[in-house]
Amino acid sequence: MSRRLARRVPDFSERTELIKTIRYEAQRVGIEPQIIFALIEVESNFRADAVSSAGAIGLMQVMPFWTDVLSKGSSRELYEPRLNIRYGCLILRHYLDIEKGNLDRALGRYNGSLGKMTYPNLVYDRLDRNWQYRYDEPAQVAPRTALNEAEVKR
Repeated sequence: MSRRLARRVPDFSERTELIKTIRYEAQRVGIEPQIIFALIEVESNFRADAVSSAGAIGLMQVMPFWTDVLSKGSSRELYEPRLNIRYGCLILRHYLDIEKGNLDRALGRYNGSLGKMTYPNLVYDRLDRNWQYRYDEPAQVAPRTALNEAEVKR
C-alpha cells in the first residue's frame, strides 16, 4: 500500500502511520481496509484538511454532528487523521448494520445518496483500480505490536 499511496502522501512516516491507522480502524469494525482506502480517495484524496461544501471534514469527510454522537467533542477533532478515520469507519459500520451488510446501500447512506449507485460505483472503481492486492507486488506484513491498555480502551 505504501507505494500506491506515495504520490498522495509523500512523507514516509506520515504514510506509514496512515496505513497502520486505516488497517487497524477498518479491521476493528470488521471492514476490509481496502474499502476504506478507496472511500478516502473518493472523499478527500487523502487530504486531512479537506472540507466539503456541505461542511464534511477530513480524510473521510465526516459531518460535524457525528462528534456529538460519537465523542461529545468538538468538530476540530475531525481534522486529526486517526480520529477522523475511526469515526468514518464507525459510521460506515453503523450503516452496514442498518443495511444488513449491503455495501451499496451503506455507501449510499455514508454519502447521503441512498438509492443512487453513482457514489458506490466511484468507490468500487477506485477499489478496483488502486487498492486491490496485486499479485505482482510482494506481500508485506507489518510487524505486530502489543497494544497498551490505554489503546485497548479507546
